[in-house]
Amino acid sequence: MADDVVVEYSPQDGGFVDMHERITRAAVAKRLAALMGFDYAGEYDQSSLHPGRIYFVPSNTLVGIKQAAQLGITGERDLFGGAVPYPFVATKIITHPLVEHNASAPRGWSNSFARRVQSAVLQGYSVFTEDQAYAAGERLLKDGPARLKPVHATAGRGQRVIRSLSELVEALTRIDPTELLHSGLVLEENLTAVTTYSVGQVRVVDLTATYYGSQRLTTDNAGDEVYGGSDLVVVRGDFDALVRLPLTESIRIAVGQARVYDAATSVFPEMFASRRNYDVAQGTNARGQWRSGVLEQSWRMGGATGAEIAALEAFRADPALQVVRASTYEVYGESQAPPPQATVYFRGTDDRVGLLTKYVVVEAHGDTR
Repeated sequence: MADDVVVEYSPQDGGFVDMHERITRAAVAKRLAALMGFDYAGEYDQSSLHPGRIYFVPSNTLVGIKQAAQLGITGERDLFGGAVPYPFVATKIITHPLVEHNASAPRGWSNSFARRVQSAVLQGYSVFTEDQAYAAGERLLKDGPARLKPVHATAGRGQRVIRSLSELVEALTRIDPTELLHSGLVLEENLTAVTTYSVGQVRVVDLTATYYGSQRLTTDNAGDEVYGGSDLVVVRGDFDALVRLPLTESIRIAVGQARVYDAATSVFPEMFASRRNYDVAQGTNARGQWRSGVLEQSWRMGGATGAEIAALEAFRADPALQVVRASTYEVYGESQAPPPQATVYFRGTDDRVGLLTKYVVVEAHGDTR
């Protein structure tokens, strides 16, 4: 495989990318290359000739199956991430139904997907006009506050809790109608005392790893509460192998809902993904009911990817190993050096976020053989 290479690919970035994110993605690509026995070739250059296979590590979910095929990406073995037929499929907008079955929606919209995931998501609606948003708000607010969610934002950024129709009208004035028409907006029941689980699967060459875990919050250099890392329990094999582990009831529910959501993607038969991650929120709604549901999917490199790759490396190194704990850490400001066994992805001063350390630790998990 001397002629086979792993490359980074940055489609649709269209703007500034933090230095720490660029360096982290390069580190991920290098570790994938070592895992696969490929060479690392940096950022993809269409003018460069590669006689062997090219494996891509995109910065985002690829949009357009034909466009992906022009790069030589025709299935999950060609990339770390995923490819979808329409832009909306890559966002949280697919999670909920339209306000009305025949409401206006983007080309390729599937009412079938929302029906299939109904038992696995919270109550909510996907809207593409102000009138649709108002109708959705009227329905949701009868039962309590609703959460308004931009579809391209990550880590909860840009979301706000809506407690009245007047608040909703005011919030909609801040949203570009053209952006609303093309990308949409989610309105969803609001939960309190929330725990968010990550459930996912990665497939690289002959290795499959499936996991559940939770996210940690931390305080960044500006004093804001942000993503601080993930703690995963990763099993060699598929979802069936994961559910054979001793799981708590709440985690078992989260894994089951993620499986329902993952299976429903078959309504988009052209899509494929080697990295599948689902955020599942559990908490209490305004009526005091305990609720659980998938919030969104990620078919691209994400915050937990360092832990995913570390687990794959551990499984490659020891064919008898079946389960590991893998954790990512993002520490802002002055901090102690990472532990000696850690894999460091970034440690320095980012141009925008300041001092930051990002690293991964892998540990044994109970009876791992």
